[in-house]
Amino acid sequence: MENYNTNNSQDNENSKYPKKKKKGFFLRALGLMAAALAFGLIAGATATGYHYFFQGGRDNKAGIIIDDDQSTSEEDNDESIIEISEDESDSAVYNSTEGIITDVSDVVEKVMPSIVSINSTDIITQYDIFFGRRYSTPVEGSGSGIIIGQNDTSILIVTNNHVVDSAQEIEAVFFDDSKVKATIKGADPRSDLAVIEVAIKDIPKETLSTIKVARIGDSDKLKAGEMVIAIGNALGYGQSVTVGYVSALNREITNQGITMNLIQTDAAINPGNSGGALINIHGEVVGINSLKFADTRVEGMGYAIPISDAIPMINLLMTNKVLDVAEMGFLGISVETAQNVTRDLANQFNMPVGIFINDIIENSPAEEAGLKSGHIIVAFNKMKVETIDDLVNMLTYSRPGEEIILSIRELQNGEYVEKDLNVILGERP
Repeated sequence: MENYNTNNSQDNENSKYPKKKKKGFFLRALGLMAAALAFGLIAGATATGYHYFFQGGRDNKAGIIIDDDQSTSEEDNDESIIEISEDESDSAVYNSTEGIITDVSDVVEKVMPSIVSINSTDIITQYDIFFGRRYSTPVEGSGSGIIIGQNDTSILIVTNNHVVDSAQEIEAVFFDDSKVKATIKGADPRSDLAVIEVAIKDIPKETLSTIKVARIGDSDKLKAGEMVIAIGNALGYGQSVTVGYVSALNREITNQGITMNLIQTDAAINPGNSGGALINIHGEVVGINSLKFADTRVEGMGYAIPISDAIPMINLLMTNKVLDVAEMGFLGISVETAQNVTRDLANQFNMPVGIFINDIIENSPAEEAGLKSGHIIVAFNKMKVETIDDLVNMLTYSRPGEEIILSIRELQNGEYVEKDLNVILGERP
């Protein structure tokens, strides 16, 4: 029997057995390597599965997989998704990991220059009950506002009416903490909206170069469960940010006798947030923070005015000023005999909420436009009208010769049908 020595394999090239032995050894080595590799793959997959299902999976900070030894894998950096709208200079960006938004700091950074803090001072007169002396006490309040427009002479800021109502002095505090005196341009208690203006000449150049007009979204496209961000001057401490979701839409809320349809959110809205912005993840204003439901049994119920509902009134307050009675446009209905159709009456008699018209002045703009006794006025230039006071308030911003759209309901075959009347306001007789 021939002896085989692997060290002398090169001397026995003509022998079959040494070659066969060498090949078998190589295959066994490959087998061992394959087994080791398979074991490594199985172990790695098992560890990854354990990490994913039991240790929280991906690190939500940047979308990078964290190995058990806490080292990072640079190959997985593309898991972090940065979304930017087409115009990067005007749009907001946000970070997300596998569709879950984890950081809204970029959105806030883009929007913050459009938000202002509002400080108001009201003077209250009080009497000393013992000596009958009268004295005045300044009462300070705080709120928020959104830069909604700009013209050649002023910056226009929208806020809640209750933030500036009865204020003797108003101060706007911009993004860089510069403070400038502001005045009321227009206000509407019914919609709880007001527009204040700041003269451009009073704003420092550095501030003017940093502030910008807010981007407006479409609140009609909001869905329950959508993420929103509330920015405002909470408790008067300066701008702060809270994040939450749209809890519900079209919530009918009555506050101080005024009923409004609002966005409900669980983003914290506290005193001082009123008038601030409720924005979506794209940095667009979708609501104006208005109030919070306060009760020991309730948590996380804040409300905002839908921006799509507010725009018509904001435009009216921005472009017009309150007129004296003699300057107002003349419609031609009898206010004395008109009646408010309240929600109770509407439910009881199956009627729309609005103003029931009994008498119309002869040859008036209302009569010429086709307004008749029995019609119910429900809107003025697409702005909801529920009471006579609503209509009179809107007329205070309208001049003679201005064409307005009066939305009415007319009873036909037992049902109220919607109609729009084009009315050219006249001069008051």
